[in-house]
Amino acid sequence: MGYSDPTANRDLLGNRSLCFIFICAFGLVTLLQQILYGKNYIKSGQHFSRLKGEEVGNWSGLISYPDDGGMKPARNGRKRCVRQNFPHSEAQSSVVITPCLADIKKKKKEKKRYLERPDGSLEFNSTSCKELRQEITDVKVLTMVKTSELFERWRNLQVCKWEQNKEEADNFKTSLSRCCNAPSFLFTTKRNTPSGTKLRYEVDTSGILHISPEVFKMFPDDMPYSKSQFKKCAVIGNGGIIKNSKCGREIDAADFVFRCNIPPISDMYSEDVGSKTDLVTVNPSIITERFQKLEKWRKPFYDVLRNYENSSVVLPAFYNTRNTDVSFRVKYMLDDFESARGVFFFHPQYLLNVQRFWAVQGVRAKRLSSGLMLVTAAMELCEQVHLYGFWAFPMNPSGIFITHHYYDNVKPRPGFHAMPHEIFNFMHMHARGIVHVHTGPCR
Repeated sequence: MGYSDPTANRDLLGNRSLCFIFICAFGLVTLLQQILYGKNYIKSGQHFSRLKGEEVGNWSGLISYPDDGGMKPARNGRKRCVRQNFPHSEAQSSVVITPCLADIKKKKKEKKRYLERPDGSLEFNSTSCKELRQEITDVKVLTMVKTSELFERWRNLQVCKWEQNKEEADNFKTSLSRCCNAPSFLFTTKRNTPSGTKLRYEVDTSGILHISPEVFKMFPDDMPYSKSQFKKCAVIGNGGIIKNSKCGREIDAADFVFRCNIPPISDMYSEDVGSKTDLVTVNPSIITERFQKLEKWRKPFYDVLRNYENSSVVLPAFYNTRNTDVSFRVKYMLDDFESARGVFFFHPQYLLNVQRFWAVQGVRAKRLSSGLMLVTAAMELCEQVHLYGFWAFPMNPSGIFITHHYYDNVKPRPGFHAMPHEIFNFMHMHARGIVHVHTGPCR
């Protein structure tokens, strides 16, 4: 029979009892510390109120506090965050308090919420707006930042009213005049391309078109527009960014309106994109694909153009040899229908010069978009240029997905245009006060 210890299941001041006593003692000490800390906190707050009574309710900027030895250097060499380290004597030396990281993040978050209100409440040249504009222009190359960060900077800038910087705009126009000269060479005219000229194509540089008397007759005598002829111009892109913008009335109020590639402007869309049109481009590929090169579909194409009332039509007839015949058919068709509508052909040398100009600005593509061509021309023909419907990303600045066009979601041929780089340049021009880029709803 084994021996049994009567105290085996008892804990007479054993491990569990000692552990319980230790926990109780620790809790009592902690409670006493909290009570003492609370009294000191109240005293310090009262003392601070006596010293800085008028500043308690409106604390802004850096405040100096005496150093009682509580501020110790952090491992990175900076002073630690001290929220409550108030003086007990005015004779003590003064130091500048270092803001806490949490406080900095909180202020940044509050500033972000404020700046995301696109109400144009701040003046364009105010200190805050200069800083926000600088955040855009500091990004020299599109690949320097993530798209989300670029969007955030653009959203923040919307709190600022846009204002034209006359000096910046004039300098930009001077650069365009030297390289391109739209008032003289935007269109092929009898003045800049006499009969008998051997006209070189923009892309097919080996191809040359002899300007016969028959071709010469299709050209206007001279450019129909002059330098800075119009005060306020609107160039309308076809991007989905303009959908639900309610910008139609504002667009129609412009002195001159440019549109790209005969987009729909029926009642279904006019509230957003307007209906006024003074000049519209037509890509020959549209005529080829949608209207069978006008071999049979002449009347349907004529009916489409009637939506634009008496606006002028411009085509890149001399971009390559394939475009020439199709573009000429548009002119012949309108003559047959006895239309007084002006039909113009881009001058190939002008388009080539524009391509070179934007290549220096970082827009290197097989072909510039029709929108960029029109914006470039508008910069010389107008005093002030406003852009609507120009965007190159699958979501708007708030990160909401949008369709590619305001009327469909058909994507362009990949690798043909450099749309993100075009929009990136427009953002810079907006920040510098050269053009006004509208990406939000109109009021």
